[in-house]
Amino acid sequence: MKHELLVLPYANNALEPIISKTTIDLHHGKHLAGYVNNLNNMIVGTKFENADLVTIVKESDGAIFNNAGQTLNHNLYFTQFAPVSDSKPSGKLLKAIEDAWGSFEGFKNEFEAAGTSLFGSGWVWLAADNSGKLQITKENNAGNPVTKGLKPLLGIDVWEHAYYLDYQNRRADHLKEVWKIVSWKEVESRL
Repeated sequence: MKHELLVLPYANNALEPIISKTTIDLHHGKHLAGYVNNLNNMIVGTKFENADLVTIVKESDGAIFNNAGQTLNHNLYFTQFAPVSDSKPSGKLLKAIEDAWGSFEGFKNEFEAAGTSLFGSGWVWLAADNSGKLQITKENNAGNPVTKGLKPLLGIDVWEHAYYLDYQNRRADHLKEVWKIVSWKEVESRL
């Protein structure tokens, strides 16, 4: 199975000023494109040649895992944003957030703290277990909650390439701003 570079569901400048066109062009057009190309080259002749991304992430290691993980992570990342956010979740997702953290604000505070405190490069995720119970996970490098049997719902990239051009070393500022572009309808559809 040949993996394809995700087509963005919005224009490359549609998330400004939260994420600039320059960042989108580099993050999507260079970083993600590189992961997809590397993955396609690496899986030829392996048991992963015809596997979907989730299977590869669950069953691989080393360079194949890193490139598959980053491809899956970025596909989820880029599709969870919209030029106009829903402001906050509703329905089943909001109820699950309130059950876990008391309030949407409580969740946001804990999520931002997790993303800010992750040492080095990686991802912070809102994930659900099989019963729908939510948790926040911090994953190094290409990590994804699927490796722990969880379903990833919302993932924020805290590698510097995701925010440095727009926020320099202010990761916490970036984490506070991304809420303005989250498509909660998309996130809830993953639950």
